[in-house]
Amino acid sequence: MRIPRRLPAALALAASAALILSSCAAQEQSAPAATSDGSPVDGGELVVAIGNDPVSLNPSGTGSGNDTWNVNRQIVDSLLYQNPETQALEPWLAESYEVSDDATTFTFHLRDDVTFSDGTPLTAEVVRGTFDDIVAAGAASQNGASLLVGYEETVVVDEHTAEVRFAKPNAAFPNSVASVTLGIVGAATFDTAYEERADGSAVVGSGPFVVDHYTKDVETVLTARDDYAWAPEAFGNDGAPHLDEVTFQVVPEPSVRTGGLVSGQFDAVTGVQPSDQSQVQDAGLTLVDRVNPGLSFGLSVNVARPAVSDVAVREAIAAAIDPQVVVDTALNELYSVADSSLSSTTPAYASQAERFAYDPEHAAALLDEAGWEEGSDGVREKDGEPLEILLLWSTNNSTNQTVVELVQQQLAQVGIGVELVSGTVPEVVERQASGDFDLSWGNLSRADGDVLRTTFSSATTRLGIDDPELDALLQEQLAVTGDERDAVLADVQERIASQYYQIPVHELTSVIGTQLAVHGLQFGADSRLDSLAGTWKDAE
Repeated sequence: MRIPRRLPAALALAASAALILSSCAAQEQSAPAATSDGSPVDGGELVVAIGNDPVSLNPSGTGSGNDTWNVNRQIVDSLLYQNPETQALEPWLAESYEVSDDATTFTFHLRDDVTFSDGTPLTAEVVRGTFDDIVAAGAASQNGASLLVGYEETVVVDEHTAEVRFAKPNAAFPNSVASVTLGIVGAATFDTAYEERADGSAVVGSGPFVVDHYTKDVETVLTARDDYAWAPEAFGNDGAPHLDEVTFQVVPEPSVRTGGLVSGQFDAVTGVQPSDQSQVQDAGLTLVDRVNPGLSFGLSVNVARPAVSDVAVREAIAAAIDPQVVVDTALNELYSVADSSLSSTTPAYASQAERFAYDPEHAAALLDEAGWEEGSDGVREKDGEPLEILLLWSTNNSTNQTVVELVQQQLAQVGIGVELVSGTVPEVVERQASGDFDLSWGNLSRADGDVLRTTFSSATTRLGIDDPELDALLQEQLAVTGDERDAVLADVQERIASQYYQIPVHELTSVIGTQLAVHGLQFGADSRLDSLAGTWKDAE
């Protein structure tokens, strides 16, 4: 399978049909201000308020989630670009690519005019170095390593041709190389130990911006590259970035971010919460929104824990939760109830609604049958042990607390006690690694169903899952393409739902607020901030 060099977009779409994914929801775009003739303006600084410190400016490192990817997308480019409107995989650093019939070998034909920020050229050797580096980092690159499971080697065919080989089929790999996590870094990056690259000073990327400085929990300042000239066609700019500088300021409190946008302190703010969205609109400013693909927001269950090791208890938890009440109370009309482990905007989504109907009477009956008797304090007991579970959640999203408190109240109605434990993203990740939790609230945005493998496979999960049937399905979806792969991923979702490994509650919608003077700011296919190479501001 190959996208021929400089093939017209329509023909490229047809040529790569087996790996083209179905379209996600469209996003709103900033309209040109009345004083603008619509032509991009060069120069100026864009100030973006984000909710979390990026933690790691090493693109394959473990960061704080979306805000990490928002920043790192500006520093590194990827071999392929996943178009957010069509979900097609398009050329970027690679002009074309081919996939072997058994989906174990991927050949990338690189552009010959790309340079990294230190002036060194993009070569097949650098591609090999990037992937070898991620695999060698192991657990330090949790996200990157999960995308390279089964990686054997990258063969340098010639200076601009890299052949990536896997021991097992990996049909999701072309999609994976479009991610920030597998962004290509220059050879000089490897001179610094992996764990010492978090501040970005040692990271050499080919992206439109370079790190000027990073101050933890304060800001990341990026400056434009004058010689950047290889953005994907979808960016609408084939040259250097229009902006001179981009500053990502860390502002944890959502209402403060919104207030700063309305007052003109910020040009854009990420993570505009449902309670603040009307304030932005009432001020006449712009909201850019996109429904996130990937793992839906819900409760992932650590089945290794005694209290939730019984599938009947997990089913009871699902039946006791009313997701519509959660959406109506904590969110708004931009958000939808989730009914599968995959969001409905994810290619290969298959509804499992019949498994997740709100039915507290059924929940109570399941618990009765499982031997959990009503206790004097309202919490059920069995063999002298109370049915109390620990629910872990992250503070990176202000709606999380309201949601988990609603879940806590709903589970209490059927006799399940819930202890809520919160933390920052790194703290939550650390606790997940220790296994000290029963339920974990969260989601994972990715524009491919392989997100289920990286979350639920026994080889990668932190949920104590050891399910040969599920593992077989997760491997099978990597060996097939097109409609056949969608069918296997539907079976994966059915298996996850039938065993209640994850209890979906709502889909995530990412929302950014911008000034009217900001143009060309958009979400990528994963509903994280896309490259700002084509973003510009009206002249003041």
